[in-house]
Amino acid sequence: MCDHRRVWRRLGVLDWVRIGLLALGVLFVATGLLPLREAAESMDDIGPLLVFLVGIIVLAELTKEAQVFDVIAARMAVLGRGNYAALFLLCTAFASFVTIFLNLDTTAVLLTPVMLALAPKARIAPLPLAMTTIWLANTASLLLPVSNLTNLLGMQKIGLNAQEFAARMWAPQIASIAVTMVFLWVFYWRRGQRRDLRYTPPLLEPVGDRVLFGAASAACVLFIVALLLKVEVGVAAPAAALIVVAAYAVRDRKRLTWSLIPWQLLIFVTGLFLVVPTLSRYGLADLMSWMLGDGHDPYRTAAVGGGLANTINNLPAYKAVEQVIPSGAQGQLLALLIGTNVAPVITPWASLATLLWFESCRRHDVPVPMRRFIATGAGLALVGLLVTVWALVITS
Repeated sequence: MCDHRRVWRRLGVLDWVRIGLLALGVLFVATGLLPLREAAESMDDIGPLLVFLVGIIVLAELTKEAQVFDVIAARMAVLGRGNYAALFLLCTAFASFVTIFLNLDTTAVLLTPVMLALAPKARIAPLPLAMTTIWLANTASLLLPVSNLTNLLGMQKIGLNAQEFAARMWAPQIASIAVTMVFLWVFYWRRGQRRDLRYTPPLLEPVGDRVLFGAASAACVLFIVALLLKVEVGVAAPAAALIVVAAYAVRDRKRLTWSLIPWQLLIFVTGLFLVVPTLSRYGLADLMSWMLGDGHDPYRTAAVGGGLANTINNLPAYKAVEQVIPSGAQGQLLALLIGTNVAPVITPWASLATLLWFESCRRHDVPVPMRRFIATGAGLALVGLLVTVWALVITS
């Protein structure tokens, strides 16, 4: 009984919001506001998505525990040889790579603590490193379906496989990363925004368990190869996770706990797929149609998605707007993804990744100036949307 009480006490405000969203969705089904048939269809749609989420989070968490991210971050700092410009390029490349192939939540939740732990070792101001991870967690999540949950939500309606999706989004992805790098350098990395002219490269520390390190590294590589070979993400992610789980079962079984399962994310997504369809039946769809207008304008669509994401959160924002866009309007759907992926950098609740990132900064005692965060984020959202949608339009 005491254990149950401790579990309930550990639940934060966000956890109660997620539980409440699921409870509301179940209530809608129980009262008939959402027909059981439509609820069942929604659950069928998200089945593979939930399997992917469990697989990728377990893979990322155990990869971090195996010190793979720590080793890469430390070697980047050594490779930069004290030069901030070199370190900036390496950090942006690393954060973009992790986001693209291992999901934005991996960058925000697992890469952020690694970067913040690196900061005191190399005597680097932590805020530039932290802003690099959170901005690129959002803006570098356009290239592949696995990069962002919104991409996975939209794949069925968009009607593209992973390779076709990347072929449409490579130019917008390059554009969004380029704009993000400019904003990062100007507002956080350049000489006037940091403490020192150079940093001190850290000493490389030995890996705790080379077998776990090798298994986790191999699993990540195999996952990326599987994506390139067109293996379904709902198969590739859990298969890669099983490799690492098997290694930990042999080498360090105590690390395999139920806390690895991202239950908060699972109940949030499930509740979302029950609540948004219900609200769409009772007026939300009409409101979204009015906001989009009749012209299928990609810039307006991206702006609506980005504005709504910063108001309520990018996942419900994407789902609400997607409901009123016809399946054949592929360009408009991709523009909506740009809005809900690139723009959620203004408010702390704009994406789950941002919320989790703020919590990580708080745990590491890294103050985030809120006015500066909002102001620079607003600039990035505005310029990023315009440039990224432009890249989508001219390459279509």
